[in-house]
Amino acid sequence: MQHWFRDAVVYQVYPRSFQDSNGDGIGDIPGIVSRLDYLATLGIDAIWLSPVYASPQDDNGYDISDYYAIDPLFGSMADMDDLIAQAHARGIKIIMDLVVNHTSDEHEWFKASRSGRGNPLRDYYIWRDPRPGCVGGTPGAEPNNWGSVFSGPAWEWDEASGQYYLHLFSRKQPDLNWENPRLRADVYRMMNFWLDKGIDGFRMDVINFISKTPGLPDGETRAGATYGDAGPHFINGPRIHEYLQEMRREVFAHRDGQYLTVGEMPGTSPADGALYTDPARGEVDMIFQFAHVDLDHGPGGKFTPARLHLPDLKRCLADWQTGVGPQGWNSLYWNNHDQPRIVSRWGNDSPEQRVASATALAGILHLHRGTPYIYQGEELGQTNTPWREMGEFRDLEIHNYVREKVGAGESEAALWPSLLPLNRDNARTPVQWDATANAGFTAPDATPWIRLTGNQADINAADQVREPGSVFNFYRRLIALRHTEKLVVEGDYRLLAEDHTQVYAYLRTLRADGATPGEQPGETWLVAANLSGQPAEVRLAELDPAENYREELAALGCDAWRQVITNPAPLAQENPLRADGLHLGPWQFVAWRKKH
Repeated sequence: MQHWFRDAVVYQVYPRSFQDSNGDGIGDIPGIVSRLDYLATLGIDAIWLSPVYASPQDDNGYDISDYYAIDPLFGSMADMDDLIAQAHARGIKIIMDLVVNHTSDEHEWFKASRSGRGNPLRDYYIWRDPRPGCVGGTPGAEPNNWGSVFSGPAWEWDEASGQYYLHLFSRKQPDLNWENPRLRADVYRMMNFWLDKGIDGFRMDVINFISKTPGLPDGETRAGATYGDAGPHFINGPRIHEYLQEMRREVFAHRDGQYLTVGEMPGTSPADGALYTDPARGEVDMIFQFAHVDLDHGPGGKFTPARLHLPDLKRCLADWQTGVGPQGWNSLYWNNHDQPRIVSRWGNDSPEQRVASATALAGILHLHRGTPYIYQGEELGQTNTPWREMGEFRDLEIHNYVREKVGAGESEAALWPSLLPLNRDNARTPVQWDATANAGFTAPDATPWIRLTGNQADINAADQVREPGSVFNFYRRLIALRHTEKLVVEGDYRLLAEDHTQVYAYLRTLRADGATPGEQPGETWLVAANLSGQPAEVRLAELDPAENYREELAALGCDAWRQVITNPAPLAQENPLRADGLHLGPWQFVAWRKKH
């Protein structure tokens, strides 16, 4: 039986920025309920809900203080029950975020753990003595040389108990000790609680960080680096497959029905993905990999941005398309709450080319093999924000980074330009529902928790739902294709024109029912987009230099190829498919089909 997620599209809701229902400037669960008909119109199948659990909000809810409670910022448990019921009534599933690499330091587990070395919950977290011969709390006394993802050391000194605790993220997000079977049992108990409430699965935050190398050794120190490279000691650690298989047995194996599990897994390869997503292994259904969204990171990471080279992107995604194998499954995404807006990042967010570039990027992604994820506002072509000063940022990652760099002698003014393109707050500004002062996100006289991007007069849902040529309605068409076309879901993938610097093109092929491997496909789609603002040509020899797909491509320009979908691109060529190859206008996207 085919799992429901294969022909599904998932929509991520970041609750605090989606819809405010009570005028406090923060989005909430009743606000989500009020917009379910909009999501049903879009056609999505499931909502991935970023954390709404009780939290001090140090990292906007990814620091959980009570897994069994809803944070009052977002509403009540009754509101959550209503969201589940109302979504299900519209045929929409609910996927909750699962954050179990760490908790908040205000979680009752951690309060007990830090109360003393003899507490039964001490071993729920990772505590270590200072380095031999060093005084705890002094520079260099940390148990190893690991740095935090959010800048600074990965260890926090606890004066009362005389040890350090590990935090790969904020100091207020202590890492859980998955070596402890009691801790794991408590996590599984909590997951079952939410599944019993009726949710349909989990997105698992940095789940491949939960297993650390025994002994927590120092990471290799590279020239100029403040901290050692700790990644090899916690990314895809030695017991990660064991833990995920145990989770599957303890949480899902005894349940009827189908549940979605998607693991956020930085630092994974296609070979890793094949292991994690092979159904026979019983781990997760798909993973979020980071290889493609790291391609424009410079030598110092996201805050030293580099220019994307399109052939690198094509090869990266093709490796994942083929590398997970026929048994595995991919997630497909450009945006989420940690990534800047794709139309500003790799498209063109000018008024003249925003719609064309947003839809070209959408089309080329959604017709890959895998489950597409849409991040709120992406379906409108929302853009990055023109930030004016540090005080506008709400993300602790930016503030920690700047504090560390300024402390090392750099000036905030010199850092400023590099902070703008890839910071996480670009994704976290409110959804623009209409053209009013607060974009329909909150009451007109309220102050949103984070500034609006400010271009809601030109980019808003109310206008786009009505406009046939809008970004919104192009996404509706893409979603409908995934729901109705077997080839989009099951077809094989072959990258074309690998080295072309403007055009992204590939073939999807599907054998006829009953055909055996090696037989001629029953149907072929040619998918192509010009991901640039200039006209582009791809000759047949460039499309297929090795002549591997001569039979599929030989009839270019003839009546055998029928256009399936195209985007509203300016300066589009009337007949982009010709006998000698492709001739695409700026940001033009087209998919054709050919029956054999």
